[in-house]
Amino acid sequence: MNLKDLFGKALLDYQNDNYTEDLITSTNISDEDELPLPYLFRDFKNMPKLEQKALQLSKGKVLDVGCGAGSHSLYLQENGLDTKAIDISKGAIEVAKKRGVLKAELKDILDETETFDTILLLMNGTGIFQELSQVATYLKHLKSLLNPKGQILIDSSDIKYMYEDEDGGLWIDTNANYYGELDYFLSYKNEDEEPMKWLYLDFESLEFACQSVGLNCEKVMDGEHFDYLAKLF
Repeated sequence: MNLKDLFGKALLDYQNDNYTEDLITSTNISDEDELPLPYLFRDFKNMPKLEQKALQLSKGKVLDVGCGAGSHSLYLQENGLDTKAIDISKGAIEVAKKRGVLKAELKDILDETETFDTILLLMNGTGIFQELSQVATYLKHLKSLLNPKGQILIDSSDIKYMYEDEDGGLWIDTNANYYGELDYFLSYKNEDEEPMKWLYLDFESLEFACQSVGLNCEKVMDGEHFDYLAKLF
């Protein structure tokens, strides 16, 4: 898939004081929504509780997957943890480096070969699995990157609520794919990115997938809006 890297362009604009507008996101089941660029540069106190908790639980050598502008990596580095940040967005990696992330690499998680004590996948970390049928493949690979006693900290949401009508009835098409598989659209400054597949995974489905590849799966905490943080080990 050839991405135009509009996400990276937006981050670079913000980093270079060229901030004039936000990213616009939408999915096949939701309308356009603004993703404010300053939020992607947030510091620890402005992060959701789930992210704060994940950073506090991080230990040893850490891999920050889908690091974006590097906010999580910077916090971990400042707290003395050996942290490597990876992203498939070229612009994001440039920005992370400019902001002081010492180890930032343009890389897909499936191409990673080093091993770690903590692997972080935050801001709907299951998104990169794309679809339910690929979850086990990704988990197997992530498991192979763990040192003994290592952990994967990942967050996601059960988006069943997005399919409820006013009476609380569900309109999920039972013949369709898993309801958490979405088409994700991004635009920036009147340019549209190639649509991406993006997966929201409910906890039970994550737990089931973990069992199939021999990982333990524990819920660490629930967030404020159908979201949760899980620890896999």
